[in-house]
Amino acid sequence: REEYARLGSVFTVPILSRKITFLIGPEVSAHFFKGNEAEMSQQEVYKFNVPTFGPGVVFDVDYSVRQEQFRFFTEALRANKLRSYVDQMVVEAEEYFSKWGESGTVDLKYELEHLIILTASRCLLGREVREKLFDDVSSLFHDLDNGMQPVSVIFPYLPIPAHRRRDRARQRLKEIFATIIKSRKASGRAEEDMLQCFIDSKYKSGRSTTEGEITGLLIAALFAGQHTSSITSTWTGAYMLRFKQYFAAAEEEQKEVMKRHGDKIDHDILAEMDVLYRCIKEALRLHPPLIMLLRQSHNDFSVTTKDGKEFDIPKGHIVATSPAFANRLPHIFKNPDSYDPDPYAPGREEDKAAGAFSYISFGGGRHGCLGEPFAYLQIKAIWTHLLRNFEFELVSPFPETNWKAMVVGIKDEVMVNFKRRKLVVDN
Repeated sequence: REEYARLGSVFTVPILSRKITFLIGPEVSAHFFKGNEAEMSQQEVYKFNVPTFGPGVVFDVDYSVRQEQFRFFTEALRANKLRSYVDQMVVEAEEYFSKWGESGTVDLKYELEHLIILTASRCLLGREVREKLFDDVSSLFHDLDNGMQPVSVIFPYLPIPAHRRRDRARQRLKEIFATIIKSRKASGRAEEDMLQCFIDSKYKSGRSTTEGEITGLLIAALFAGQHTSSITSTWTGAYMLRFKQYFAAAEEEQKEVMKRHGDKIDHDILAEMDVLYRCIKEALRLHPPLIMLLRQSHNDFSVTTKDGKEFDIPKGHIVATSPAFANRLPHIFKNPDSYDPDPYAPGREEDKAAGAFSYISFGGGRHGCLGEPFAYLQIKAIWTHLLRNFEFELVSPFPETNWKAMVVGIKDEVMVNFKRRKLVVDN
């Protein structure tokens, strides 16, 4: 924020022996998002993920292999797959919230974190993990998660206790998934989950995925989606409860949807919920969990600012943009620091005002987030259930941002009073 005010939308910060050049705003970000891998690569800057995801996947393989692995993700997130995932999300939400009483006080952050781990384990990791191994796998993922410290970005193999626990957890997860994969293959049974998609995936050469690759891809999928979704669903709730007119608007939308479909919730019905979509999208604009996106520049290139100034960026720089800052630029969003879901409505569409990269919570261009549709469906499924079955009141102070976390979330508890009630549809 300070450097942008002082230097504008393009500036370089020296960190240790490296130079990081920031490109802030859609006018200067096109090459960052659209440059091909030979010009703008992810591999060098995200190499610190390798000990967590494991060998042979994502940032440990060359670009051609990584592209094929991303194709496996794309196939696992196609609309027909998402439909079956939504059915599982709805069941998980119903089961989870059925355990709440008639009224009480809960930490919304804690509750949504736990529900999303359950949902992710069912949709991504599979029935066997969800039904029999949930506690074991959950604690192993906790160790993996805690193995991603700020120091890990620079020294990912430093022999500290957190890294040792990470490595043990990674090995144990590989053993667990190897057993599940062998069992599925032996029985000839196929499931509706991402694990099955990865088992069935084949490279262009005809080679099948290995057990180690499948484990690594599942870990990458869970890392990409678990924290980001739980953080965003919590911010969405906190803002709707702070600004009750948006909670009321989302309730009204539910009534309209229920008039058409009754109590049913599925992929297509969730897709009709535009008010809820905009409430989520605005929470994500103000609080993107990934606050910094990085690339390694392999060639010289130049950018021109909206004021017409041209800057030459030499090859060898790390190039960065910041969704947390770029999503609040006043020449794009009229009230950049205020929560207002309406700028995305037809006629305003401020998120497209300055071109393709005006809103970058999910990145964009060549490396846009593959899980965006999954994330919206998951958060919509949860909040649809809550809007239809509960009244809420926020009783703790409005939450603050926890800037110390690797995936930037919410600092303290988000305490809410709840009261069970059924949303009544007027005839």
